[in-house]
Amino acid sequence: MNSTKQTARIAGVLYLVNAVTGFFSIIYVPSRLMVSGNAGATVQNILASEGLFRLGIVSELICAVEFIFLAWVLYRLLGGVNKTYASLMVILGLAFVPIMCVNVLNEIAALTLLRGADFLSVLGQPQREAMAMLFLDLHRYGYVIGWIFGPWLFFLGLLVFKSGFLPRILGVLLIAACFGYLADSLTPLLLPSYANLVARIANIPLTLGEPALILWLLIRGAKDKPLEAAA
Repeated sequence: MNSTKQTARIAGVLYLVNAVTGFFSIIYVPSRLMVSGNAGATVQNILASEGLFRLGIVSELICAVEFIFLAWVLYRLLGGVNKTYASLMVILGLAFVPIMCVNVLNEIAALTLLRGADFLSVLGQPQREAMAMLFLDLHRYGYVIGWIFGPWLFFLGLLVFKSGFLPRILGVLLIAACFGYLADSLTPLLLPSYANLVARIANIPLTLGEPALILWLLIRGAKDKPLEAAA
């Protein structure tokens, strides 16, 4: 990784892996298994598709660990632009990793309850199902809390905007995505009745910012120059 073009391509590959594993575990699997307001149907779906549920857990862990390498490569690519911004980008981004890892425990706890281990025999099936739904709800709120670290995209956007070897519009889209994550984090806690409406609005910058950067890094890379020259 001695040039901006090579480093940008590597960052694009890592970012794509992060996006795919994150989409699969956080969006796709819940959309297939979770039925809003129907605990019985959700439980049946999980037990009938346990393999998919477990694959979601593994994908979530891969997403968390792989992000560490992504943050390092992004720092290599953009650290020369402004080391303060780059450091804040990494610190805020990596703060989300332990939240993701701990959050997976909620899914494991829910699956353990539904599988009915021997030591849970003192609890009836309705009690186990209710507790499993509680853990699944906590898993959802784990991401609500984690998205408060969305400002890592603000500093990534500033770095992209100031870099000179990536389009400035990508930086603007990333900064907008930062506020989308903040809205998705704060609205369910402060104004839960407006959460769905705000989420639909916030999804606009979220579906533009990071995907646009991923595609640009993969297809176009960056203006080729030594990383030292970029600094």
